[in-house]
Amino acid sequence: MRRGLTRVLRVVVAGLSVGSASSLAYISMARAADAIPAAAMTEAKDIFANRCATCHGPAGKGDGPAGAALNPKPRDYGDAAWQKSVTDDQIEKIILEGGPAVGKSPLMPPNPDLASKPQVVKGLRSIVRGFGEKK
Repeated sequence: MRRGLTRVLRVVVAGLSVGSASSLAYISMARAADAIPAAAMTEAKDIFANRCATCHGPAGKGDGPAGAALNPKPRDYGDAAWQKSVTDDQIEKIILEGGPAVGKSPLMPPNPDLASKPQVVKGLRSIVRGFGEKK
């Protein structure tokens, strides 16, 4: 009886190991598919510095020089509650279509010129998400 139980446990452990390995491979493939090309990330950083940081600040705290005169104040991207409440798709929609597209401030302008640059938009989303990471 004990020998049979040991054999069953070995089969279960082996199955879990294979399942874990395939899960890790799937996660790795998903991350690779989400990888943003270096050129797109460089362009996203440039766009953030020239368009977004004016209101949101270079560190994404909502304290850019133009943001001081705005009401409501620009979003602080480091706000953990906000980071949890918004999806990646919503961030990308705001970037492309502006605040009114998602019921936010009409002062957040759209960026229709980025519609043909989905990797750059993902790069901008990545920058916004990066401000929410604990350091």
